[in-house]
Amino acid sequence: MGKIIKNLITGKEIIKPDPIDEEIPFDGGVMITETDTAGIITYANRKFREMTGYTKEETIGSPHSLNRHPDMPKVAFEGMWNTIKQGNYWEGLVKNMAKNGRYYLVIVSVKPKFDDKGNIVGYIASRKIPDKDAMNRALKQYAALRAAEDN
Repeated sequence: MGKIIKNLITGKEIIKPDPIDEEIPFDGGVMITETDTAGIITYANRKFREMTGYTKEETIGSPHSLNRHPDMPKVAFEGMWNTIKQGNYWEGLVKNMAKNGRYYLVIVSVKPKFDDKGNIVGYIASRKIPDKDAMNRALKQYAALRAAEDN
């Protein structure tokens, strides 16, 4: 049984599946999400919902970690948060997990959203198809980092 994620708007619990070692090919499309400053999803376009298998009602109000694959090391996202909280753009190779437990590989770009006074009010993330060689190198590095986290 997977981890339980609670949607903050509906109050419903979503059970993340155990991972299945089967890739969902990402065709590129336009996959966009927006979050508040705490990483709670405020917008998820249709392509994101199609790729992840989560409905609009499940997605909006859930933490973005809803689609985090357990193979991803915590340190990868710590670096992302440190960068974007400072108002900077971040890009990285990510292995995500769909509602059915299958994974998909993407380059994720995250940029802060600012209000009229220059305060960060949220984040916008987009995804594109990764270079296979770069992704394979990243996956090997992530496996080593995850092994170190588990020790």
